[in-house]
Amino acid sequence: MRISEQEIMNAICLNIAERKQIRPTDVEVQLLWDEELGYSAEVTVQGRTQFLIEANMLEAIERYMLTEYNQRVFRSQIELDIDEKMFAEIRI
Repeated sequence: MRISEQEIMNAICLNIAERKQIRPTDVEVQLLWDEELGYSAEVTVQGRTQFLIEANMLEAIERYMLTEYNQRVFRSQIELDIDEKMFAEIRI
């Protein structure tokens, strides 16, 4: 199963919103990839910016898969990749 870049951003928004007890629409996400640092995300909430590493992104995708697709997946089943846009390939 493959989830799109938009779904990855949605997963991060939902995860951050749940943790900070705010609305998902109050969270802005920009996905990043760097040859040396790998995958990350820049998250802005109420004017404050934080960076998530790949492990945080995978955690958000895990929760998203459970809540949105009713599928229990583990980090070892999720692989981030880029083909013009970022996506997550999930082995179910």
